[in-house]
Amino acid sequence: MTGFTHEELELAKQVDLVHVASALGFHPKKIGRFYTLKEMDSIRIYNKKTWYRFSNGTGGSQIDFVSEFANLSVKESVEWLLDLIGYRKSETEIKKSEHICKEVTEEKKEFVLPKASTNNTYLYSYLTKERKLSNEIVDYLIENNLTYESEVYHNVVFLGKDKNGDIKFASQRGVFDKDGKSFKSDVAGSDKHYGFNIVNKNSEHLIVFEAAIDLLSYIDIYGDWDSNKLALGMLDDKPLATFLNENDNIKEITFCLDNDEPGRIATKSLISKYKEKGFTVTERPVPAEYKDYNEWLVNRRKQNRQIRR
Repeated sequence: MTGFTHEELELAKQVDLVHVASALGFHPKKIGRFYTLKEMDSIRIYNKKTWYRFSNGTGGSQIDFVSEFANLSVKESVEWLLDLIGYRKSETEIKKSEHICKEVTEEKKEFVLPKASTNNTYLYSYLTKERKLSNEIVDYLIENNLTYESEVYHNVVFLGKDKNGDIKFASQRGVFDKDGKSFKSDVAGSDKHYGFNIVNKNSEHLIVFEAAIDLLSYIDIYGDWDSNKLALGMLDDKPLATFLNENDNIKEITFCLDNDEPGRIATKSLISKYKEKGFTVTERPVPAEYKDYNEWLVNRRKQNRQIRR
């Protein structure tokens, strides 16, 4: 688990555990001096920082909770917690990190997709009402087996496939937002060299995003069904390298990463890197007042509704 400073680990351990449980889709309820969960009454959350599960004797910190119930590695759990509180680490801070945790070696987990729900009711409601995507977009996703609704927590599951159409990667997005936050996690065992993608072998153009929802929002805004599209799911370019290796027809790359400091830094770095590799590289950021393509789409929908009224 390299790359975390002592300060970052302490920040992860200070996150309100009741809020963490809610973000993961559970329903905490207070009983006296502690909290339990509607879904598991054997859980006890003490001082909002530690927990214990009497049914199997497990417990620990916020990191242990996320690792246990989101099925993430320790490193991924720390990253998830820092992301939950909006913490972002700059490249300068990475280089200055002095207190590095000892590396933890873990066996690769088996890749098992969450069981699908019998319908996609919550998925349609969340993507069209909350994220303001068109029904046409959501219909396309379902018809092409690019997403589905999970059975237990009704998460939206986005699927990343290889050149043969085999599923190599999956990420989950909760449909029950709380205080602007929602559960987000890659399915355990996912190959991080792949990302959610839409392929068109007849196009030489690839457009790259951070998140699947931003990719879909871009299609809605520009009506672009022709180009290849890829959501990295992060700011690392491993999925991009894999996509280019499997699709040698790509000659032009456009980056549409988030309009925040990490996104701008990554865009500048990736443009330089892929220009050196011989690609024609451009960027297409959202207007300055928006963070990403979905925020822009949601605002456009609101403005259009006001105009109609």
